[in-house]
Amino acid sequence: MSYLDRSLVSRLPLLAGLRPDELDDILREAHPLQRPKNTIVFEQGEDAHSFFVLLHGHVRAAKVTSAGHQVVVRYVSPGETFGVAVAIGLATYPATATAVDDSLVLAWPSTAWPRLAAKYPALAAKTLQTVGERLQESHTRIIEISTEQVERRVARALLRLVRQAGRKTERGIAIDFPISRQDIAEMTGTTLHSVSRVLSAWEADGVVAGSRRKIVVCDPDRLARIGEE
Repeated sequence: MSYLDRSLVSRLPLLAGLRPDELDDILREAHPLQRPKNTIVFEQGEDAHSFFVLLHGHVRAAKVTSAGHQVVVRYVSPGETFGVAVAIGLATYPATATAVDDSLVLAWPSTAWPRLAAKYPALAAKTLQTVGERLQESHTRIIEISTEQVERRVARALLRLVRQAGRKTERGIAIDFPISRQDIAEMTGTTLHSVSRVLSAWEADGVVAGSRRKIVVCDPDRLARIGEE
């Protein structure tokens, strides 16, 4: 791991606060993986052979239901841990992870987890905290899908993406990775037609702007009001 910028790696939430010797020990079994845009990091149902930290790019986690419907579970941003099936006792990955732009991940073999978790309890605690936060986020989305109108669901999904991966531009806050209307439909439990109708109306009102796979939130305050109406 000597060719990686250690100062960058040490600032990752999972590894923050570790001494240099501890960092070296944890990184000893890790290796970087380049994943070009639209390539798979791991597939749903595949043996959980590794766990990962995203160093650069963005990764989409999506799950196919027993009925064959695809659901976008979440987007992973740089610095986040993902694929930690071994930490919660799963033998296979519960979703498919796909790079949505050119990405770099740091991967550890799952066999390293028991030793690392035992030797570095803070590492295990941070990982389980991340899992808990994502579980809470999933519960919130289930409630939204069950009780909220489409406009509120789409508004809240876009606001989450802005908080996670927003980048200020002259037009507003751009979601800083490729995302389609179909992706948003799969995030919010609705149809492509419904999402297109909502976004087209918002574009006409100046709330958002977009192209085929880019979305800019031009009026985040207005979008927040829609999410709470």
